[in-house]
Amino acid sequence: MVNKTWKIIPRPLLETILNNHAQHHRVPQPLILHGPRGVGKTTLILERLLNDWNKGPHITGYVDFAQSIKDHHPQHNNSFPWASWSTCDSSTLSSCKTQLETCLESMAYKGIRLGTITSNQIFSTLNKWHRLDTALRRIIILNNPSSPSRSRNTISDKVSGSVLWERAVFTLSARSNAKEIDELLGLEGKGNNLSLEEASYFREAIVALRLAKEVIKVQQGWRANAIAHLNRTGGFSRSLANSCTDWPCLLLELLSQAAEIDYFQPKLVINNIEVLKNAILTDDSMVSAPLYHDSLIWRIIALGANERCLPVMLISSDSYYSYQAYMDFGFPDIFISRETFGWTAQEAKMHMVTDYFSHSEWAVIVEVLGPNPRHLFELYALKQSYYYQIVLDDKASTFEDIIDAYLAYLQVTVVNPAMDKALGILQKFADDARSGKISKDILCFGAPWRHPPKRDDPALYLEWAKLQLMDFVQCLVNTEFGVNYLADYSLEIFDDPCTLALLEACPGTDVYEFPEVAPVSVAADYTWP
Repeated sequence: MVNKTWKIIPRPLLETILNNHAQHHRVPQPLILHGPRGVGKTTLILERLLNDWNKGPHITGYVDFAQSIKDHHPQHNNSFPWASWSTCDSSTLSSCKTQLETCLESMAYKGIRLGTITSNQIFSTLNKWHRLDTALRRIIILNNPSSPSRSRNTISDKVSGSVLWERAVFTLSARSNAKEIDELLGLEGKGNNLSLEEASYFREAIVALRLAKEVIKVQQGWRANAIAHLNRTGGFSRSLANSCTDWPCLLLELLSQAAEIDYFQPKLVINNIEVLKNAILTDDSMVSAPLYHDSLIWRIIALGANERCLPVMLISSDSYYSYQAYMDFGFPDIFISRETFGWTAQEAKMHMVTDYFSHSEWAVIVEVLGPNPRHLFELYALKQSYYYQIVLDDKASTFEDIIDAYLAYLQVTVVNPAMDKALGILQKFADDARSGKISKDILCFGAPWRHPPKRDDPALYLEWAKLQLMDFVQCLVNTEFGVNYLADYSLEIFDDPCTLALLEACPGTDVYEFPEVAPVSVAADYTWP
């Protein structure tokens, strides 16, 4: 069989649905694309759709929160992990925030260059949600070295907000790097194409956008002590959480207002949104990652419902977004949901045989690994490798040996770490159950949860956790990983709420990410500690 270049197989129905959402300039709901790891969600967006979403009037911001996980991301010449992102070193919340804001700012600059975002629009949008006078006074004084005392008294209290805004824009303009602004606007070398008035108009909008960011930064500084206290106490505050997402949400609102069919149609794709939820807080300048995540999504939902928002697509392999997120954020129709489980065995066979695998090879693959596209791609790459040629030199070797080598790789790199982490989750859950931290609603099924063993008997404690974990895996295997147990309340399928324990105790370890990467044939060989 001649070696063939791996190709991306189109999925017309799913592509049509996603394109339909993206073609609208403003929409009432964000769209969630979710499904197990390795079924081609990211590939579909990047390889098939993103280029078309950046042609003509379309501009698409793409943010991948997992990009900073350097040991596993293709951006750093690595491959996506089969395990959950939660088993990798977590991203920092500050890096995720910077990624999102940088992307939205670059889109806003494009809107300014097209004349759809103006200084006046930035002021009116900012003034709608924020009291600006005090912040503007401080910015004017701090940026005006000619002010004799830099005190509040240098600016009259009777000056209106709009006048303060114009004065602040003028002050920042005088201190801005004109060459840098012209580069952002693309005015370098094109001076003859714009009149002096037009160029000044665009430069003013750039400075106004920077001023808006500075205003929000000043106002957030006033809340610094309150945010630090909130982090120490582990409390909840909607207003403090929203203050940390003010800047990206202001940009989203500006871009949504500026959207115009066939002229400027921005959209936003956020990949691996679950990484944001589980990010690490490195300082007290922001609220915790779950609060930041929830505030961002809440405000995207509100913008869509109240004024319509630019198309936002959230991509995730965390099954939290397949059901529970809908409940947490209000009601089942709060998002547009599109779920993909990849190919069926028959579809995969049509694409793979005989271009990539023979009939006999396919029979082994589908029985042991199934039709997951990423499994198939990695197995094909292994088949093309020098290692495969070495195996073939041994007359007693067969294609099954390649399968065994791949399973061994998954065993060491994915299954063992995942099982170790799952054991720790269950043991922590037992501690929480005994100390009363777990809701009684979760403990209403299964005797083991009513009487978890004590930590003073480590052997019994570990054996109990192993039993719960294997019951969890076996139940999912018996249902072929296809039970939406929350949607139809199928708790009777499980003898105890072990599934809920794993989900509630550790976000990100779920029906998608744990069993899919641990086929029962591999998990059964796990060497327990």
